[in-house]
Amino acid sequence: MKKVLLIVGIISFYFIVGKVTADTNLIPDEAIRIRVIANSNQYEDQKLKLEIKKQLENYYFDLLKDVKGVESASFLIQKSIPDTEKIVSSVLKNNDFNIHYGMNHFPEKEYKGVIYEEGDYQSLVVTLGSGSGKNWWCVLFPPLCLLENNDMEEVEYRSFIADTVDKYF
Repeated sequence: MKKVLLIVGIISFYFIVGKVTADTNLIPDEAIRIRVIANSNQYEDQKLKLEIKKQLENYYFDLLKDVKGVESASFLIQKSIPDTEKIVSSVLKNNDFNIHYGMNHFPEKEYKGVIYEEGDYQSLVVTLGSGSGKNWWCVLFPPLCLLENNDMEEVEYRSFIADTVDKYF
């Protein structure tokens, strides 16, 4: 009987913890996001968006990799806007874009099973042309999305309890 109760308890704990983990927003309260909005959904515009995203990820990874606080990160991002403009201009070959750093609106996003709520967030937003295309966004600081794009090994979090339940059931 004790064994059955223990197993039921472990299974219940597994589902409760699993539900909390799946629904938890992994972005810290003090975070700075980045968003690149394409001119349109046409192939060429989406291709340009992805190239700019790649260039900005590399640039900001190097810029922010040793920064410890959100205030320092914010200062560096604001200071780097002229460099950001140069990066975007070099890819677009024209000046049909806008860069805004501050509070910006973000749509809801689902990423790896986690839903990130729509809202206004501290962020760097690069709008290409009319900005009517699909967008890409991620967390600039702490560099959550930048890490996975710079040959860093992906970290997998596991639960001893979940592994034990999976092993026996």
